[in-house]
Amino acid sequence: MLELKNINKYYNQGTVNEMCLFDDFNLTIKDQQFVSVVGSNGSGKTSMLNIICGSIPLDSGTIIIGDKDITNMPEFKRQRRIGRVYQNPAMGTCPNMTILENMSIADTKGKPFNLRRGTNKQRIDHYKEQLHSLGLGLEDKIHVKVGVLSGGQRQAMALLMSTMTPIEFLILDEHTAALDPKTAEIIMELTDKIVKEKKLTTIMVTHNLRYAVEYGNRLLMMHQGDTIIDKSGVDKENLAVEDILVRFNEISIECGN
Repeated sequence: MLELKNINKYYNQGTVNEMCLFDDFNLTIKDQQFVSVVGSNGSGKTSMLNIICGSIPLDSGTIIIGDKDITNMPEFKRQRRIGRVYQNPAMGTCPNMTILENMSIADTKGKPFNLRRGTNKQRIDHYKEQLHSLGLGLEDKIHVKVGVLSGGQRQAMALLMSTMTPIEFLILDEHTAALDPKTAEIIMELTDKIVKEKKLTTIMVTHNLRYAVEYGNRLLMMHQGDTIIDKSGVDKENLAVEDILVRFNEISIECGN
């Protein structure tokens, strides 16, 4: 379970451009929930992910995963418990290394660094099996450099690599936004498959309202650092894209747009 308790976050604090993004923000996500998060630009979606992952510091508040307070845990240590896939496919893989080398790096996340070969040949069959599950033919390109792959292939690899080692939480930061529609559909299907098979607790930030409605078992809509829609279970299943669009339009009118 993830808990954000009494979160406060300011940008440009003490200047004329000071902005309070989160003011006593609270959120609890239960184990194995797949939470889709939507909201307009500046609503706090990505900042919330960065706070969870430790990419930006808090001004005050507490972050708990399971029964452990990780508020002051550095980002690199949180990565042992949290997998993250970014919007840009290039951020999740090393382009100048082969698929095999990338898989080997992901396979050692959180393990001690010792003097040993960078790639374990005994694991090649395992890597090929994992790649085969993606259905993209990457198992036959294991010695090809990742930089020559398509954006969709790289994002599928990033998704697989982020979940190769045991993690407690999966963060998806608009991970289909840079892909063409057909490839985005493939990545979403792979995402759903991996989340369900590995029973991962997941947060997916997306601007695609259809994906937000169709995938996951909980939906949050954020605005100005707060949640204004929180639907799960049957309420989430009965939610339609049009319902979210109505709320977006109401916000737009309130903001004078």
